[in-house]
Amino acid sequence: GEQLHEMQGHTDRVWSVAFSPDGQRIVSGSGGPWGDKTVRVWSAETGEQLHEMQGHTDRVWSVAFSPDGQRIVSGTGSLEVD
Repeated sequence: GEQLHEMQGHTDRVWSVAFSPDGQRIVSGSGGPWGDKTVRVWSAETGEQLHEMQGHTDRVWSVAFSPDGQRIVSGTGSLEVD
């Protein structure tokens, strides 16, 4: 397939990405020894960053939307689930 967008914003490795149930948004989780440790939400249509969530103390290994698309859950290497 063809690359539609290159989402720019994370400053470290991206470990996990997921589409929202309606396909309108993408969530990504990042982190590593050099910082970031954020969860970001993007527009799937434009590639624009919509939200940035900070506060994790370790890399974000996994992200997912709830079935209704209203919530996001993330898991980290520090045994946190937010």
